[in-house]
Amino acid sequence: MTTPLYALLGFVFWTIILLFAIAGARVGMVMRGEVKPTGFPAGVPHGGDAYWRLNRAHLNCVENLPIFAAVVLTAVVIGLDSSTFDNFARVFIGARIAQSLTHISSGSATAINVRFGFYLVQLVCVIWIALMCVF
Repeated sequence: MTTPLYALLGFVFWTIILLFAIAGARVGMVMRGEVKPTGFPAGVPHGGDAYWRLNRAHLNCVENLPIFAAVVLTAVVIGLDSSTFDNFARVFIGARIAQSLTHISSGSATAINVRFGFYLVQLVCVIWIALMCVF
């Protein structure tokens, strides 16, 4: 298996890890009697600030996973095989995890700017890989 495919699977596993963290937080809130099992309406902030940031970090992964998957799978199908492709895939997954961790850790203006920087890194990687597929 190639490095970009490992990066893609890493993105999938990271998204699942965040989902398990949300589920664990929800179970904890229900077990402590803080929230009823039906107390988690979709799209409505609930729980503490850290919980909601975790929820949004997971949704960011869900929103961006298809884009990365489409670009990586297209590159693999057309036989793109280069160290540049591998490196962009590595940088992408590192920036994705760093973005999520920054998102979860704080909602401060500084954290938001850092998180956006990590997102820009991911955009550059995806666009570059897509352009490598075309040219």
